[in-house]
Amino acid sequence: MSERFDGGGSAAPQPDLERPERFVPDEDADERPPLRTADEEQAQEHAAGELGVPEGYRTITGSSDGADRTVAVVVSKFNGEITNRMLERALEELAAAGVAQDAVTVAPVPGAFELPLAAIALAKTRRYSCIVALGCVVRGETPHFDYVAGEAASGLQLAAIETGVPVSFGVLTTETTEQAEARIDRAADAVRSALEMAGIFSQLREASK
Repeated sequence: MSERFDGGGSAAPQPDLERPERFVPDEDADERPPLRTADEEQAQEHAAGELGVPEGYRTITGSSDGADRTVAVVVSKFNGEITNRMLERALEELAAAGVAQDAVTVAPVPGAFELPLAAIALAKTRRYSCIVALGCVVRGETPHFDYVAGEAASGLQLAAIETGVPVSFGVLTTETTEQAEARIDRAADAVRSALEMAGIFSQLREASK
């Protein structure tokens, strides 16, 4: 061991600088999950499989058939690089489902916070079978993300509850823009959900006559 004076006449032992400390590997290093791509993360977000209702029960189910449906699409202009592509994907899905182009109304709004207000106004006209809400909120460095995402979700649900018109939630809430880009197809999911709920509501109205 080498020594040095501390100025008070006493010597303090010091480690041998020529002898490196032995590296001790992290015991959990091999147990850490490998990094996943955006597609792999998306695939693991939900459990696989479909719902199966046992035989003998009366069921009311909707379909994504858009024939004779009128649909309003309310879309946020904020993060337009993402929402433009979501709107394109939603319109493609509506056309594929059989919804006529002249039966679709698109209502752009400033941001995700304004989606519920537009959705409830459109629903109250009673001109639409369902409403599809599209937007993108990317987390930043302030709590703004939490307020906007939470209010958009609760507001859109309230719009559906108060009017009785199905409102689907097609708002991406992601950590990064890259995650949002990997989830553009959620716009198509929102279209299918809205049309399916419109079908269920239609059957319920017919059954109550």
